[in-house]
Amino acid sequence: MARHTVRGALVAVGLALASVLASAAGAAEIRVLAAASLSDVLREIAPLHARATGDTIVFGFGGSGMLARQILEGAPADVFVSADTIRFDRLEAAGLVADGTRRILATNTLVLVVAAERGAEVAEASDLGGPAIRRLAIGEPATVPAGTYAKAHLEKTGLWSNVQRKLVPLDNVRAVLAAVEAGNADAGFVYRTDALASARVRIAIEVPHEDALPVAYPAGVLTDAESPEAARALLDFLVGAEAQAVFAKHGFLPPN
Repeated sequence: MARHTVRGALVAVGLALASVLASAAGAAEIRVLAAASLSDVLREIAPLHARATGDTIVFGFGGSGMLARQILEGAPADVFVSADTIRFDRLEAAGLVADGTRRILATNTLVLVVAAERGAEVAEASDLGGPAIRRLAIGEPATVPAGTYAKAHLEKTGLWSNVQRKLVPLDNVRAVLAAVEAGNADAGFVYRTDALASARVRIAIEVPHEDALPVAYPAGVLTDAESPEAARALLDFLVGAEAQAVFAKHGFLPPN
């Protein structure tokens, strides 16, 4: 009797394992190209999505302009998540984003950060033109959304011409954060979420919404996606309550 019980248990285990393997065999691998400022939050969401769907995500993070250019040149990907609408709109206009898949995942705020310890004394934007700031790090305005936002803010406040000689343009917003952390720049424009993720910087100025372009994160499924249905399901998951709670935990603002 015991022998039959053991044999039955082994059969049950074998069937369960077969079921798991069959499920894994049908799981999709979703290739996501996403803005560098989303690296922490998306990596935290990935296992939640895997648990819910069985699918896995392979990330490529970088400046949105660089990623958009790679997609235009034929880089393989299923989903693109940009840190601004300008780069995303270009891909959409080129017919590279599947119709009806565009989502806004979150919004953000632009801030100026300095070193947390013995950082430059900056109380208002006009201080950027003074002697306290010798090197001002920003994302490369032509390719990095955070840099585009920073330039627009500096132009609107009439400071762009005063700080151009101090600028240290970098490949993505996380490189800007690292430059301030390492003391290679006296200040830098990053997103509020980047500042909150680092104990080595402090926010000196939070750019008012009326003085900056809206910071939004559009995402969409690419027309040549290898796993379009899984990619669509991923976007639905990212705007759902579980993923949005993680976005909020990291300091992102709601999509609307």
